[in-house]
Amino acid sequence: MADTYLVIGAGPAGLTAAYELLKQKKGCQVYVFEETQSMGGISKTVNYKGNRMDMGGHRFFSKIDRVNAWWDEILPMQGAPAKDDIILKRHVKVKKGGPDPEKKDAVMLKRRRISRIFFDDKFYDYPISMKRETFRNMGFINTMKVGFSYLATLFHKLPETNLENFYINRFGRKLYSMFFEYYTENLWGRHPSQIDASWGAQRVKGLSIVAIIKDIFGKVFKVKNRKVETSLIEEFKYPKLGPGQLWELTADKIRQMGGEIITGAQVVRIEKNADNHLTGLVYKKDGQEISVEGDVIISSMPLKDLVMGMNDVPKDVHEVASHLPYRDYMTLGVLVPSLRLKNITKMKTVSNIVPDCWVYVQDRRVKMGRFQIYNNWSPYMVKDLENTVWVGLEYFVNEGDKYWNMSESEFSALGVSEMVKIGLIRSKKDVIDTHMEKIKKAYPAYFDSYDDIDVVVDYLKQIDNLYCVGRNGQHRYNNIDHSMCTSFEAVSNIVNGRMDKSNVWNVNTEKEYHEVSSNEVD
Repeated sequence: MADTYLVIGAGPAGLTAAYELLKQKKGCQVYVFEETQSMGGISKTVNYKGNRMDMGGHRFFSKIDRVNAWWDEILPMQGAPAKDDIILKRHVKVKKGGPDPEKKDAVMLKRRRISRIFFDDKFYDYPISMKRETFRNMGFINTMKVGFSYLATLFHKLPETNLENFYINRFGRKLYSMFFEYYTENLWGRHPSQIDASWGAQRVKGLSIVAIIKDIFGKVFKVKNRKVETSLIEEFKYPKLGPGQLWELTADKIRQMGGEIITGAQVVRIEKNADNHLTGLVYKKDGQEISVEGDVIISSMPLKDLVMGMNDVPKDVHEVASHLPYRDYMTLGVLVPSLRLKNITKMKTVSNIVPDCWVYVQDRRVKMGRFQIYNNWSPYMVKDLENTVWVGLEYFVNEGDKYWNMSESEFSALGVSEMVKIGLIRSKKDVIDTHMEKIKKAYPAYFDSYDDIDVVVDYLKQIDNLYCVGRNGQHRYNNIDHSMCTSFEAVSNIVNGRMDKSNVWNVNTEKEYHEVSSNEVD
């Protein structure tokens, strides 16, 4: 009888696992259980009246050849200019023989990465650059303070016992207080001094003032094979119709290969026998609880929910898992005729809007953490590209707090008022339409019981037929490519009968996952 695989979650990790199983294990049965009606998890795309929203902003960039090849298999790179390139008569490198985005939807675009910080009503490059404009915006006194503050860190390194010290060691106390402190506190709802430094190592990796200076000199002197930190990349790939398009197409292929995806299915229990072996799961759909037996479970559901849904879990494991923290996410799509922000860059855009894909808001007057300009992610994200600007206001919240419990009209009023406050629009009369979206457990957090997470991980590794993959499945702030790699490793173990799961949990912690591949250097 064919093996039956139960995959929890239809995000990048879950769908990658299902797809790879069906490719590599001929004749197997694969079932995917997704709580929502959408594919992609936080990487889904929401289509609101022809205007598309990206939940959090997902640039497709990887140093891992296998991931790039996988993306190209589902969505081949563009072979002709996109709509905005045509309007602006802008030159863009295309792949010979690739699809034309004006004629086909299944296409990956190449986009320029523009991401800045909005601080003190001025734009600053992110990562911070050493341009004349940066120093002019800061002013002479602040520039001196930043310089001396950074020099001080060269002679006195702080112990990296928390995220605050991690940032100060790399950027100096002054730059940290200007550009990192409030945003990080807004993102997590905790001061950086209360957050584990491993989050910085996970997300910032080798980025620092030294790395920025090296990158500048590498460009000036055309250094061959220079290594580029992920945060310094200047181009990325992006699906024509948003990140969810990749996962919707992947889901279609899974169904074509014989896999089954059950939506609206909330997994509520994981069945485990006396030998610590999983026998199946129970999911709730339309008010009914349904049991399914399976040989292997691949879980991308939040680690907390996974353990809480298991029977006979040791007390210490249950205690740590029950207190694992998360941050939830709300976004407001706002359609306007134009933005007040002036494009003073050399980069041309349709209607001359600012060229940023997303902007970090460092303003203590507002709750808004970032805003996206969907026009710049892909011209096909906006129904009327030449006459409207489609903006996504991002808020980091906790499920059940006053923001989460706002009605759509209340949340819309908050977002629009903050756009006025920081000068994005003149008044609420400028707004054509708005739309609210919420995502639970969008960001696994690095505080509270996180310090003891190894207690949970070590226990789960002992369950022979359980594989934990993805961002929430491992309670690790992975990007899409690393989430996919956890599934590559899990499927490899299954196919090859490998019992040691260290390779699955080591993704994005070992050096090999951070190396620049030969096709990603200038």
